[in-house]
Amino acid sequence: MVRVRGVTKSFGGAAALKGVDLDLYPGEIHALMGMNGAGKSTLVQVLCGVHQPDGGTIEVDGHRHTGLNVRRARGLGVSSVPQRRELAMGLTVAENIMLGDLPTRRFGAVDWKAVRARAGAALSGLGIDIDVQRVAGSLTVAEQTMVEVAREVRRGGRVLILDEPTACLSARDAGQVRALVRRLRDEGVAVVYISHYIDEVMSVADRVTVLRDGGLVRSAPAAETDPAALVRDMVGRDVVSRRPERPAPRDEPGLAVRGLSHGHAVRDFTVEVRKGEIVAVLGPAGDAQSRLFDLLSGRVRPDAGEVLVDGRPVPPGRVGAALAGGLRCVTGDRRSLGLVQSMTVDENLMLAGDRFARRRLHRSADLARRAAPVRDAYGVVALSGNPPVGSLSGGNQQKVLLGKWLETEPVACFLEDPTNGVDVAAMADIHTLVDDLAARGVAVLLASSSAEEVMRLADRVVVVSAGRTVGEHDITAITRDELVATALGGQPQ
Repeated sequence: MVRVRGVTKSFGGAAALKGVDLDLYPGEIHALMGMNGAGKSTLVQVLCGVHQPDGGTIEVDGHRHTGLNVRRARGLGVSSVPQRRELAMGLTVAENIMLGDLPTRRFGAVDWKAVRARAGAALSGLGIDIDVQRVAGSLTVAEQTMVEVAREVRRGGRVLILDEPTACLSARDAGQVRALVRRLRDEGVAVVYISHYIDEVMSVADRVTVLRDGGLVRSAPAAETDPAALVRDMVGRDVVSRRPERPAPRDEPGLAVRGLSHGHAVRDFTVEVRKGEIVAVLGPAGDAQSRLFDLLSGRVRPDAGEVLVDGRPVPPGRVGAALAGGLRCVTGDRRSLGLVQSMTVDENLMLAGDRFARRRLHRSADLARRAAPVRDAYGVVALSGNPPVGSLSGGNQQKVLLGKWLETEPVACFLEDPTNGVDVAAMADIHTLVDDLAARGVAVLLASSSAEEVMRLADRVVVVSAGRTVGEHDITAITRDELVATALGGQPQ
């Protein structure tokens, strides 16, 4: 169906793609793997017509193209569902699916009955049971993903590119998305599946292509490789992330949350984190742990409860008070809340520290000098000297975000999904940074959607469900399967 040969692409002299070949077949799930910055996004954007290749060819159904634009790619059946959902959250499911192709009656009036019927048919044709009259903003992330897939298939998508479709989803929701992907394959769709979850790729993919530094490393049936070989292909070496020996936590609380409540989402949440300790909060996607950033950072005022840092109460609903008290909250949404995408790497790295130091003006050379040790300590890599942070890979953006906040002498820190959307090498680096943070005596509260990450980092874990705490465990006293079963309210599989 699609045949890519020798595609090259450079940006400002830096090669993003170096003679890449790719073959996509109907009825096949083709995983596209690689570290952040390996060239996956650039290759996808070339396929979708966002970028024009500098060299090479793209064949669709036997017809050769030296480049595509977005309209032409869509017309040929190539479409994508990006990691950042692109639904209009204020519109209904039916309106989102039919957007741009609304059926009309005489004199141009929209035929809303036909809108709902055709949207319903698009969903049911893929086995998706979602009420088309629901507002998109009320859907779970998994449901939003399925609606976007149905929209693209209805538009004629025969080659569907899914970018991190299960990121930040619970095990149950991720399973629903994977089931949909398999159904698409069985109906003859060519699926390009981008994921950093090695086990997921091995379970769902028929073929795997690995990129590294813009070049093709491997393209083979998934059955001919294994997780360890995939990691070596992606990174160029073995990557191992093991629990280190950390100093025992001090017998003094760094962060205490007592009776925190907000509507039905968070109900009487209580936890105490000692200095030098990492305590994780784990629950189904969208549960209490996903609301803690707003409540602890002061962006949202809780209905009840109190937060204490180093034994001193922090006034609720005030960002400045939380920061002044020594609490640093690192968001899981680095694009919208964590970083200023148009500002440079160095400006983002020093933004928080300069605000604390009341530094209003700086010289570029001085900024670079002060940012350099932070770049080195957090392993931030950029293709050019000091580009806008939005041009970096996801893993490097995440390191900038962590460096921005963790170098401001926190007493306690809340980390929300610190490795969301990063590759295995960046994940191992970030785990080491979190280990070092605890070793410095900082109280770390971690909200993660990954049971594996909780097992790797945490000393204790608090499990939440329906807004309430349903269990608390020492990490050495529970297995990964038991932890997942507790979070889901079921039994270990």
